[in-house]
Amino acid sequence: MSKVAIIQFPGSNTERETFIACARNNINGVEFLWNDDHNKLDQFDGYIIVGGFSYEDRSRAGVIAAQDEIVKEIIIQSESGKPVLGICNGAQILVESGMVPGLINYEVGAALTENKRVKSGKILGQGYYNVWTNLKMSVDPARSAFTKDLQKDEIIRVPLAHGEGRFVIPEALLNEMIKNEQDLYKYCDENGKTINEFPTNPNGSINNIAAICNSAGNVMAMMPHPERTPGGDAIFSSMKKYIDNKSKPNFKTLNFNPAKLEPNKYTKDESKNMWLIDMFITDNEAISVENALQQIGFDVRIKRQIMWEIEIEKDKKDTLEKIKKSGVLFNPNKEFIKKQTESDLNVASILVCQKENIKGRAAYETLKSGMGVDKILQIRHGVLWNLKINGSNFENDLERILKTNILFNQISYEYYRIK
Repeated sequence: MSKVAIIQFPGSNTERETFIACARNNINGVEFLWNDDHNKLDQFDGYIIVGGFSYEDRSRAGVIAAQDEIVKEIIIQSESGKPVLGICNGAQILVESGMVPGLINYEVGAALTENKRVKSGKILGQGYYNVWTNLKMSVDPARSAFTKDLQKDEIIRVPLAHGEGRFVIPEALLNEMIKNEQDLYKYCDENGKTINEFPTNPNGSINNIAAICNSAGNVMAMMPHPERTPGGDAIFSSMKKYIDNKSKPNFKTLNFNPAKLEPNKYTKDESKNMWLIDMFITDNEAISVENALQQIGFDVRIKRQIMWEIEIEKDKKDTLEKIKKSGVLFNPNKEFIKKQTESDLNVASILVCQKENIKGRAAYETLKSGMGVDKILQIRHGVLWNLKINGSNFENDLERILKTNILFNQISYEYYRIK
């Protein structure tokens, strides 16, 4: 019987459904925790990284788990042709580690970012969403380890449940992936039409993509949950068939080079109000990022602040007071507005903002439409990471930290060097 490791991180929560799905398909699923002996991974025929909220999605869903040593070993195993399936949070880990779409040196080429439900050009909603959805298998069945028991254009119905499940891929890379048949599953309606708006596309994913694979086809990142229903069994039985047939994929390099990591120029607009939100209590998100970077080998201390840039039509003082009292932008029981950024000489301040400003737009709609604060013109959201780096190679260490992608994914975020 095929023996597959069910990989769990702190915060994983769908292992039970995954074990049951494996059992339904005659796969011997074996629990494997992130801190178990990684040398034992080579005894398995394949790997499933389960869903949930690894490390509570701190900084960004999947990114801290992607820094873990076990992922490096899974990469090595995948290079021998073994199949790797990442479901939901597992998919986010595969994307943040660069295992999919599979660029040279595992450069990050895609992002799984905040949902947006779009219809007729209007955003109807953002954030966490769960629903049953239709998926169309879009490629030749022989293309991957996870499509063998389906026919091209066959539809399966499975549930999804996520807050950061929207695939974002640069157009040039997307075209290359489509040409290479890496867009394995797409959101569709009951007739198989891939209508690129809500509700057919439940999260705003580019090109209706629900799952992508690496160039070899043996690693797949899928956001919906096939393990939660027998309707998704064909994905697991395909994986078993791939293992039983001792399939060997054809590895190839995608013809795409990611853009060079460059900061944007930040110019403070004096007509807008900037709030930096700090915490009275311990910031577990900053601690998790700090611990992850220290485990990699960086001597660094992290402080995090939320940035809100608020543009107001008139009556600024009165409107700002209403915003404070609303509790939408910060919780006064644990947070406060700080007057200035860090001034230490060996502190780098990196402002990270979503390219589409999803959180800022959501806050704007809540305040203006939901709470009647009607003098607001615009709200922008960001995160200010203050990195105190010890050592003699400050700029070099900072560049290496940025390249870990732990602070942001440049496919869906942009950053500014404040100091």
